[in-house]
Amino acid sequence: MLDLSKTIAPRSDQLNADDLIGGPRTITITGVKLVAEDQPVAISFEGDENRPYMPCKSMRRLMVKAWGADGAKYAGRSLTLYLDESVRFGGAAVGGIRIGAMSHISKDLVMALTATRGTKKAYTVKPLTVEPAKRPPEDTTPTPDASLVSAGNAAASDGVAMYSAWLANLDQEQKDSIRHLHGGWSKVAKAADAEKHDDIL
Repeated sequence: MLDLSKTIAPRSDQLNADDLIGGPRTITITGVKLVAEDQPVAISFEGDENRPYMPCKSMRRLMVKAWGADGAKYAGRSLTLYLDESVRFGGAAVGGIRIGAMSHISKDLVMALTATRGTKKAYTVKPLTVEPAKRPPEDTTPTPDASLVSAGNAAASDGVAMYSAWLANLDQEQKDSIRHLHGGWSKVAKAADAEKHDDIL
């Protein structure tokens, strides 16, 4: 008996074909290194949880043709990986990871890759356009003058009436600059009034 079960068991130290059962995954490469194993190239990527993508020989040939032989230049580039259930090993369909799209290519890349022993098949990879990460909106809140903040602290500590009177005398630009502080100062003013009331009682 030729037991192939061990050849299809997922490995916890690398990205597995089973990880792509839910659909293709686009990864952004953070580094490439050579390792002394049957899969000699380990490609780390954003969010890999220390489980790199270790491409088979056919996919390595594809990357070298598309991006060149210098793996140090691959960082920052992206790949879309998918599960190819037709990949066979030892006569059994075990599934494998294939590259469906690549960044840094301007048009479809077609390459003849080995399908079975002695036969090759045309393999096509599509260009991948990666949208730049969205920047968080810029904070347009004006920075209040230090003396204005100091005056606000003092007015709030004197109670609601004093704080309200101080606030009413500010121009619109000054009000806009301390808008983010208003909630905190209002609480301070109410607390000051409550403390004065307790003192009277």
